[in-house]
Amino acid sequence: MTSTGRVAAPRAAKESAAPGGSPPGLLGRLGLWSAAHLRLVAVIWLALVAGLGALAPSATSALAGAGWQADGSDSVAVRELAQKHFGGNSSAALQVVVKADRPVSDSVVQDVVGEATALLKADPDISEVVAPQPGSTISHDGRTAIILGGAGAGANEMVKAAEALKGPLTALSADGIQVSATGSSMMWSDFNTASHDAMMKSEMLSWPVTLGILVLAFGTLVAAGLPLLLTVAGLAASAGTLVLLDHVTPVSIWAMNFAMMFALALGIDYALFLVVRFRAALARHGDARRAVGETMDTAGKAVLLSGVTVVASLGVVLLVPSPAFRTMALGIMLAVAFVLAATLTLLPAVLGKLGVKVNSGALPWRRGRTEPVGGSPRFGSWGERLWAHPLRHGIPALVVLVALAVPIVGLKVAMPSIDVVPDDSSSHTGYTAVQKAFGDGAAGTLQIIAPAAEAEATAAVLKESAGIAAVMPARSAADDCGLVLIQAVPTVDPSDAALSTTVDRLRADLPDRALVGGAAVENLDLQSVLDEKTPIVIGAVLALGFLLLLFALQAPLVALLGTVTNLLATGAAFGAARLIFQEGHGASLLDFTPQGFMDGWGPVFFFAMIFAIAMDYTVFLLSSAKEQYEQTGDPRKAMVGALAHSGRVIFAAAAVMVAVFFTFALSGPLPPKEMGIILGLAVLLDAALVRLVLLPVLLRLTGRAAWWSPAWLHKVLPDIKFSHD
Repeated sequence: MTSTGRVAAPRAAKESAAPGGSPPGLLGRLGLWSAAHLRLVAVIWLALVAGLGALAPSATSALAGAGWQADGSDSVAVRELAQKHFGGNSSAALQVVVKADRPVSDSVVQDVVGEATALLKADPDISEVVAPQPGSTISHDGRTAIILGGAGAGANEMVKAAEALKGPLTALSADGIQVSATGSSMMWSDFNTASHDAMMKSEMLSWPVTLGILVLAFGTLVAAGLPLLLTVAGLAASAGTLVLLDHVTPVSIWAMNFAMMFALALGIDYALFLVVRFRAALARHGDARRAVGETMDTAGKAVLLSGVTVVASLGVVLLVPSPAFRTMALGIMLAVAFVLAATLTLLPAVLGKLGVKVNSGALPWRRGRTEPVGGSPRFGSWGERLWAHPLRHGIPALVVLVALAVPIVGLKVAMPSIDVVPDDSSSHTGYTAVQKAFGDGAAGTLQIIAPAAEAEATAAVLKESAGIAAVMPARSAADDCGLVLIQAVPTVDPSDAALSTTVDRLRADLPDRALVGGAAVENLDLQSVLDEKTPIVIGAVLALGFLLLLFALQAPLVALLGTVTNLLATGAAFGAARLIFQEGHGASLLDFTPQGFMDGWGPVFFFAMIFAIAMDYTVFLLSSAKEQYEQTGDPRKAMVGALAHSGRVIFAAAAVMVAVFFTFALSGPLPPKEMGIILGLAVLLDAALVRLVLLPVLLRLTGRAAWWSPAWLHKVLPDIKFSHD
């Protein structure tokens, strides 16, 4: 070591190793303890899974359906004030649309209106019920009427109320009379139901594919089943924890959906990495206990680092002040934590017990074969080829990634339109009926709450605005609190970009104490917050990723290479997403109608998810490279050995994740399609072009410099080793 820095030197394995191998590190001791106490570990996990898993089936009904809002925004304040002072006439209220082929004054139609009113009044979450009013909620042709069911509970409870009411209300439809409930609460109910059903269908399709890939990857049935053990344990425990957490604070149902997806993906990743290394160590030593200790001291450290990195990346999403975003991130973080805990305790306990039986149930081509001690010969050969011809392979990979990333410059984002729910859903049917009868903007009526003293000035500004088609008379608060509610119908559809301009102009021109809200404005406010927070989230995720890699690898350049290549793969995935979902390329094949933009939550949430997954593979590859470099001090052996030891794991794990994510492309609703395609493309590009081509090429081109670090850094950071004597 010099005064300015050092390059990690190879470890003299034979000189430092104690008889039978060096003393195990912390994770090695944890693995050995778990293997020696299988019964205790199994009982603890069985109790945990049984106790928390018993709550999991209630997640669908217990978890929250709303939460897509910007906390602290004017629109949320309007909703809360409207619910408290104006009979629940807020954005969360239900609108029951009765559309008939005859005047609504007809006795048959009036009977239907009466039955719908009775259903609303019987629901405890509905406050006051407002009958159709001529000139406001009865259309000019007299054939469409709207019954308002005021929100008597919070937004999440109103989504559940909408779910309970839409069936009975729709059942009132008769010949020539169509009854459908709409509004924000009903839309979220339909959206959650359709998306959940689609995700369940996709999960069921992905399980057989996943099992098939695992069997091919491992070559034995017993080893292939171990990743599913971790997945089930992590999923059951995290789902039950989310249900318990919902008693403290509302948790989005989407938290459960994402937790399920990540439990499957990371459970497979981690088990693949550990089982492959265990089988190699077992083949080398013939001692299951020693193999467990070595596996945990090497691959176990990488898995722990990966888990911490994933949790940290998703934890940054908590910066977005939206309940739905925060609880979705929390759901994934819980799933990762439980899967990680199972990987570091339950898996080594089972492996220690299985020993050579981990190779039981071998497929014909695998019988009689053991795990190669030096890693995969095929991926080792690929590493040698990359070392010999780095530019021949690296430049095409870089060109493809950059070409796909370029379209991201024109990416547009917005909150989803009504088209994200099925055409035959209650909210979509009612929405369409309202627009046909009352105009395009009627489905996104604005709500303005102002002091009573400023009612006339507020109404005057609204009437003079070019973006407002109609202004309703001011309504005084029921409790004489000195506030008025004025509803204004915009001239455009709620998803039209022009509405944002109208709202911005109103907020600038209205009296200072007037607040503008409504369901459409809540979407605009949330999008505004996402636009503001996205650069912060991206910057924080990148910084955390770099710092965690620096902490583990203790080499600034290799940590930077890992972080930058992650960003390149992510950019390529979003660039491709723009071509598909914004421009509509392949829309007919994927069976969706492009909205002309990507759903607003994509950049911030999908970026964190993609980066977390990419870091997973980065850690596997670079920790293996560092392990080889610590043992040999040879950059060539480090790069080739990293591919030999982790290439097959990355390839197989990526194949599973791509299969899982791409099954969501078969889903009906657009948001699951976006998620599946974007995440699937990201994993495919990251594994195929970045981890298995570009990053190894960069290690080849930088050589020893990749592993150089300043002397002061080693004084600051703890000495972390990935090699095992």
